[in-house]
Formats: sequence, C-alpha cells, structure tokens
Amino acid sequence: MRTQIFEVSTLYGAATLAAALDAGQFGPGAESHRVLLVSNNAATPETASQLTDMAGWSRIAARFDTVVDWNHTIRPHHPSGWTPAANDSPLWQRMFRSSWGLGDGPVDLVVESVHVSPAKALCAIFADASVHVYADGLMSYGPTREKLPLATACRIQRLLHLDLVPGLRPLLLSEYGVPGELVPSDTFRAVLDEIAHGDELELEHEPTAVILGQYLAAINILTVDEEEALHERMLRGAAAAGHRSVLFKPHPTAPARYSKVLDKAAADAGVQLTVLDRPMLAETVFERLCPQLVVGCFSTAMLTAAACYGVPIARVGTEPLLDRLAPYQNSNRVPLTIVDALVPTVESGGEVVTERADTAERIAPLVRTVGYCMQSDRYPELRTEAASWLAEHLNDDTLRYFKRRRLTSLQLPGGFATGLVRRLPGTGAALRAARKVKGKLRPADG
Repeated sequence: MRTQIFEVSTLYGAATLAAALDAGQFGPGAESHRVLLVSNNAATPETASQLTDMAGWSRIAARFDTVVDWNHTIRPHHPSGWTPAANDSPLWQRMFRSSWGLGDGPVDLVVESVHVSPAKALCAIFADASVHVYADGLMSYGPTREKLPLATACRIQRLLHLDLVPGLRPLLLSEYGVPGELVPSDTFRAVLDEIAHGDELELEHEPTAVILGQYLAAINILTVDEEEALHERMLRGAAAAGHRSVLFKPHPTAPARYSKVLDKAAADAGVQLTVLDRPMLAETVFERLCPQLVVGCFSTAMLTAAACYGVPIARVGTEPLLDRLAPYQNSNRVPLTIVDALVPTVESGGEVVTERADTAERIAPLVRTVGYCMQSDRYPELRTEAASWLAEHLNDDTLRYFKRRRLTSLQLPGGFATGLVRRLPGTGAALRAARKVKGKLRPADG
C-alpha cells in the first residue's frame, strides 16, 4: 500500500491539510496509509505550546491512520537543525519504515518549507518519494528562500495553498515549474468551523476586538521589549477605535510568558483585557466571538479573518519592520509587504480589504517586484516588469518596500546615482578591480 507522510508544525497547517484531504486532493483514504508527522519547530520546543494540546487537534488527527512525534523520533536533535549525513539516509529510511510500520511500498511526502528541515531531512531520507508542498500562510506568495537540490526540485509535484489574497498567484517554487493548486476556501472554512465547535470558549467578558500576538522576539526580529511595545500599540489602537473589551491572543509558537505591560496599558486606557491562556487557533476565536475588529502586525490570521470571516482588520508597526528586516531576502518580507499594502492602520479604521475585486491586480505587480529584488537570480523573467513598475510607481511612499542599495546593485530605477555609488563604502575596491579587468581585455595598441 502507498504511504502518505504529512509533516505539520502548526494547527493552521494541519487544518489546511485536512481541507485538502476532505476535498479529495490526495485521493481516497482507503487506498493509502496516512501518517501525520508532528514537529515542534519553536526555538525552545519545551517552553512553547504543544500542537497536540491545542483545541480541536483530535478532530484533525482523526483523519490519519498514525500520528508520529518527530521531535521524539530524532531527539536530542532540534527539528530545524538536523539533517542526516548523506551516507546515512538509507539507514534512516529503513529504520523509519520499520518503526512506523510503512512496509516496502511507495511513499509520498507532503511537507511545508521544503528548503529547510524537517522537510529537508525527510526529502533526503525518502530520496525516491514524490514530494507535495503545502503553504499554510502568506509566505507562499514570496520567492523560494534557497536554491533547492536538483534531486528534490525534480520530485515536487505541486504547491497546495489557500486563497488568502483572492486571485494572487504564489511565487514560491514557480522557478521550478511547480504548479499551484488551490485548497477550496469553503472546505477550509468547514474544517475551521469543525475545530471551533469542538471545544467551549467561555470568557467572563465578551470582547469586541482581538489583538494578535506575534513571535518576532523569538526569531530575533524585535527585542522582547520592542515586541511588548508593539502589542501595547495594538491595544491602544483598539481602545482608540472605541473598543472597551479586548482579547489578546498570543502566537502559538511564542514562548510561554506574559508581561504585565498590557495589563497596565489596558488599565490606563480604561479597557477590560482578557488574555487567552489556552492554546487554540485565532480562527476559533473569530468563529466563537464574532469580533468587530482584529488588530495585528503581519499575521496570516489577519487575512484569514478578512477572507473567511468578513471581520474588519487593521495593522500596527509594519512600516518600521520593513525598514529593519534583514537581510533583504528575509522570507517575512513579502507577508509584511502584503499586509502593509492592503490593510489600513488601526488609526485609520479597519475594513475588509480582500473583498475588493481588483485586490490581486493592485498587489500582484508589487509582490513580483519585491520578489525579484529579493531573489533576482532565480526569477530573471521578472526583471522587465520590476523595472517598469519601479519607474512608474516608486515614490516616497512605496520606497519603504525596497532598499536603495538593493536597487543600485540590481541596476534598477530608484538606485543611487553613479556619482554617489562611487562614494559608498566598499565600492572603491570593486571599481578598481573592474578597471583592471577592463584594461586587460583592451586590444593591444597598433
């Protein structure tokens, strides 16, 4: 029998896979043995919420024949940092086939973030398996982070993704000719409803606004103090919009800690604050509480709130992050760009931005231009479009999506002038080397 191994690290991703299964995108269940491989990729898995403890998990897991804990399987290694030595892959495959009861039949891998572990490790171990990639968030609209080994790239069959920005096509894996395949929105919403109605959510105060915690300190984009200040801005923004009862939903992979900063901010603003200390999807909160406003930075859940639940959304803090996100190729850049471009600030009031018929037409050229600037060597076919877009649209407002030095190095509109380039640190040596090479190539006199 064929075995299908589904690797997940978030409940949102597991819900995406459940929707794909329900939609028949992996064939009849009776024809394959389905293994759900659970990985906790948090920096310190022991202190983060466990996926298996989240509300609604049992309903998702019931769709699979076997559930395996990847962290336990490879301990003491961390899931994000371990790949087998090249010569050891056949040994690992034999061990997994034996311990997981896979037999000798063919294997399909269904993974997220194929360029990093645990997906990278699985692709190396099951070297003859076909690979299906699914994207559980906004990163699918951005470029592939790293060049994939040919042995992996040639096995990727498709990219399954949600229609979070209706009509926008993913850039991820497109350079390898991998076709995109939509997971039906109505099926995904049905799975979210199933998760939401599996557990009770009783709160002392009925919140009218939800603020979404980020995990930016855990991945070293912000400091802990800066992240707390960001959450405080979200709360003050919701209060300024007239909300007197606010729920704070921490990010599921953020460290299990809560600062008293929000308590003080809520007291100062005259707001009743509820902190959701139970691990669950933000979408479960949307379904059960029907909030009037969702405030976040650049969380995927913001777009889900708008696209699936019709809830007004608002952003906080995206512009400074666009400036400090490093390197420019950081995979968070495209999700950050999409939210900044589509979602109003909390000060200007929220609205359901993804229902506009021209949303994809407005955002797609910007996303492709940013994607080209991030990974120009992988998407050379986008250069002409990127140059045209920059020549027509680059101004003081849109410049925040780019870096002058990046545009200069790519010789695109908006880069530094030639005279200024000569005065940039490090360019003198490059210019001298270029002149030396040019001199050697010059035809001899006479």
